[in-house]
Amino acid sequence: MTRRFNWAAAAVAAILASAPACQAQTTSAPASAASKDAAFQSLDASMHALVDQGRLPGVATYVVKGGKVIHQDIYGKADLTTGAPLKADTIYRIYSQTKPVTGVAMMMLYEEGKWSLDDPITKFLPELANLKVFKGVGADGKTITEPAKRPATMRELMSHQAGFAYGLQVDNPVDKAYRDSGLLGSPTPEAFLKTLAALPLMGQPGEQWKYSVAVDLQGLIVERLSGKKLGAFMQERIFAPLGMVDTGFWLPAEKQGRLASLYLVNPADKKVVPAQGFMVLDVTKQPAVESGGGGLVSTTADYAKFSQMLLNGGELGGKRLLKPETVKLMRTNHLTEASLAKLPLGPGVGFGLDFATVMDPAKAGTPMGKDTYSWGGAAGTWFWIDPTNDLFVLGMIQVLGRPDSDPRMDALSAPSVYRAIHAH
Repeated sequence: MTRRFNWAAAAVAAILASAPACQAQTTSAPASAASKDAAFQSLDASMHALVDQGRLPGVATYVVKGGKVIHQDIYGKADLTTGAPLKADTIYRIYSQTKPVTGVAMMMLYEEGKWSLDDPITKFLPELANLKVFKGVGADGKTITEPAKRPATMRELMSHQAGFAYGLQVDNPVDKAYRDSGLLGSPTPEAFLKTLAALPLMGQPGEQWKYSVAVDLQGLIVERLSGKKLGAFMQERIFAPLGMVDTGFWLPAEKQGRLASLYLVNPADKKVVPAQGFMVLDVTKQPAVESGGGGLVSTTADYAKFSQMLLNGGELGGKRLLKPETVKLMRTNHLTEASLAKLPLGPGVGFGLDFATVMDPAKAGTPMGKDTYSWGGAAGTWFWIDPTNDLFVLGMIQVLGRPDSDPRMDALSAPSVYRAIHAH
């Protein structure tokens, strides 16, 4: 898929500044399956080359069609210092691939009638009433604001049209204010909301797409509507039913040795070095604020179960999490024409509820089918679900800040994947 927005670049900027109703259940496949399938040699060659060239420590890819694993490849290292290899059960920080999981939690509560798409977010987050909107900077250097015309709706929150920012790329005064406020390091949900309420919106609600803290807010809404911590809700309602045994906001001691080391591309010499900074989440203990926008760790096997559930229209192994029409609602574009015009994901692509979605594959310049939906994580993890081809693809790496000159992993892998499945 052609996308101009780079999650990893956003993350490293911050560091350096500080569905068809397929009922089959996903099966497992050995890592050696790749070497037996000539159709996927092109995919493997492109992935392995990045490792051999020192641009990635390691990479794992996972392709499932018709509910069956048709390709799995694991290549390279989980840790460059110790030489520990990537394995099938390696655990990864998935950062913003947490967002679709939070979106599913939200939609479970939506199906229960706990909220509607046109509800104002202040119905659930009254702390965010009377927000101000950034208008410019005066001659005295002070920020000029105007009142928000209305609260954002839940639809706008879930499609990044609510006006919030993130503070990852500080190329404008609003994102700089977010970063300087320490918002993402808030010690409690209450502190997060208090800090956010004092920050200006990037624009009036509904007038533009802006990648933001919106999904962290969704996580807080899940907690308020369910009366449970976000991780506890996900464990009970998503992870346990799907058999996702290695996914959560922190790792017990017996699992920490399976966590892949996190790396960063040094912009000065393009070398891969151990990552440092606030983006290196401490996953050895339960966080004070469980980030619905980027806090989960997971494995390829676990996230494959989540992906298959969505591809199946909300069900896996006899456990239904969402109705098919709810999954369809999530992968349907919800952006206004004005927001689409400002969307940095490229032509032919829209945005649903916590997913990017392909509206026109030809315009998007992608072999993916219409209605393919996806998102990725700051450390380069990626996935997409293609209901047209009854397919999902999942990839795991652990490198923040890959340069724009390096190919995006989804864009690099997609042509090889589709050539391979059409050759089958």
